[in-house]
Amino acid sequence: MKRVRFGRLFFRNNFCLTGFFSFLKPAFFLFLIGFLAVDVQAQQPLYGNLTKLQQPLPGYDTIPLQPILDTAEPGTVILLKPAVYTGPIHISTDGIILDGQGKATIDGLGKNSVIFINADSVQVRNLIITHSGGSFDKMNSGVRLKGDYNTVENCRIKECLFGVDIWQCNHNKIIHNEITSLSDRSMAIKGDAIRLWYSKFNIIRGNYWHSVRDMVVWYSAENLFQGNKGVGDRYGIHFMYSHNNRIQNNVLLDNSVGVFLMYSERTIMTGNLIKGNHVGSGMALGMKETSSNQILNNRFIYCTEGIHIDVSPYVLEQKNTIEHNEIAFCGTAIYFHTNQMGNLFKHNYFHNNLTQVFPEVMTARFNVWDNNYWDDYQGFDKNDDNIGDMPYILLSYTEHLWNFNRNMKFFYGAPILAILDFLERLAPFSKPRFVLEDKKPVFRWKESDTFNPVQ
Repeated sequence: MKRVRFGRLFFRNNFCLTGFFSFLKPAFFLFLIGFLAVDVQAQQPLYGNLTKLQQPLPGYDTIPLQPILDTAEPGTVILLKPAVYTGPIHISTDGIILDGQGKATIDGLGKNSVIFINADSVQVRNLIITHSGGSFDKMNSGVRLKGDYNTVENCRIKECLFGVDIWQCNHNKIIHNEITSLSDRSMAIKGDAIRLWYSKFNIIRGNYWHSVRDMVVWYSAENLFQGNKGVGDRYGIHFMYSHNNRIQNNVLLDNSVGVFLMYSERTIMTGNLIKGNHVGSGMALGMKETSSNQILNNRFIYCTEGIHIDVSPYVLEQKNTIEHNEIAFCGTAIYFHTNQMGNLFKHNYFHNNLTQVFPEVMTARFNVWDNNYWDDYQGFDKNDDNIGDMPYILLSYTEHLWNFNRNMKFFYGAPILAILDFLERLAPFSKPRFVLEDKKPVFRWKESDTFNPVQ
């Protein structure tokens, strides 16, 4: 039988597991479920601290830490006993390893940055780092880096204006830290979780930042952002004039903007989950005047806008490739601020969006739309090749009403607009806008096509 899909109503073959499991013994069935649960849990990504960090209990010593560091030779391993060590501290000797063993705290006493590293190959790990100053002019941070090949690992940075400031230095690793800003400040005057400034070849992996303002990457190229989690912030990761960066397998939840690429080119963004952005602009991904980016295998779901495109690509010959992404449950899946051309949208999964594509000006047809799945496609697949027999054509009927009055969007989804949209399609009394054409729409999204980035 040929498959027929009309609107959002279509037939699917259902596979029932009841018969298969009916002959299994209860004990084996429980074992199977338990085994699968353990396996799924084992595959869950880890964010933040990998080993437990304990705040010293009242009664522990308070020890000045700078005198200990002043006498350390290059390559010295300093194992801190359970205590509160007072800062700020300056590390200017190469190769020092400062290990809190999960039971030591360094308290900056609200003065300047807590730890200032002006050396190479230093390791700071297994520490609670707290109470920096609150000055934006001095960039007061939990850790300020001005050296190369340093590592900050498994630390909890709290009550610090900025978490880690990487200033004109390269090849550093910021791994599995939990970072928050000053709790007594509102979002706009908190600091950033991690800040890169004119820095290259750094690795930001497995960190968990929340209750901060942004995570920013400015004038910094060739960095890797992998397996991090950012929750409830303004910008999940904000790039500006930063090229050739890789963004892999991050989870960014409930921010104002997930990832923003501003004047930043040749970014490779793969396997990320961006979800729940509704405050402010509510973008999962923003692209402004940026070219030659590859946006692959990501999930942009439950956001006001899936992808916001503003003069991108900036150089028309250097196309942006948006391929194999799931964009779902968004107010607008793709929002064009201008009549932009030069983007390739291929084999993406568009479903359950209020508006699939919305061009602010006139049309999105000058981009390439190829082999995408559209859940509002109305057509047939007579030869069963999983490609619609006729193109997917998106026309804008009632959507252009709020071009004249934005307040009209308040009524989006209301019955009266649904009736008006139906009447427009049945017997148009105004010419609809031609938005886009996908000549080879995917008819049925297969399970094998569904990728599994971080959940």
